[in-house]
Amino acid sequence: MHDNFLVKPTPENALEVQRELMSAMAVGDRQAFEQLYRLTSPRLFAVALRMLRRHAWAEEVLHDSYITAWNRAGSYNPALSSPMTWLTHIVRNRAIDWMRGSDNQLDELDDDVMNSDASDVDEPLQRLQQDSDAKILAACLAHLPAEQRQSLILAYYQGLSHGEVSSHLQQPLGTIKSWIRRALDHLKSCVGL
Repeated sequence: MHDNFLVKPTPENALEVQRELMSAMAVGDRQAFEQLYRLTSPRLFAVALRMLRRHAWAEEVLHDSYITAWNRAGSYNPALSSPMTWLTHIVRNRAIDWMRGSDNQLDELDDDVMNSDASDVDEPLQRLQQDSDAKILAACLAHLPAEQRQSLILAYYQGLSHGEVSSHLQQPLGTIKSWIRRALDHLKSCVGL
């Protein structure tokens, strides 16, 4: 194992360290896998949790995703995406598969019903408010220029860093930051915050 795997990467070398870890993982280096997990799991867990909204489900999806990453590390191509983008794609696909699997949802929902109490009566009103808020947000997003909307979605819904959005859209980092900042300003005024 390389010595640079033992140090925490800096923002300047994070992409290179992740690529080296992916290469080492592709040839079966378990320490590289462990280091990559430590570096990437917090962000990937956030992606899974955002999609699934259940801590236990997100943990399960994250576990499955890393097994998939370990098994498919040899297919990773650094010319096509960053390691974080590749891993995020795996997590998103696993989360979608999880949501489609009715067995997982039904077991968890049955537990929720059994553990609910009278304070849950307000939940339909809260859901209605959330649905209303989601519609307002969707309408506000629709008014954004395409590049701002895409940058914002990549950053906040797919969990990519500004640098990863820059690579993905093949635009300068400053441009991406500006698009995201303008998009957020628009959303704040549109939603009324």
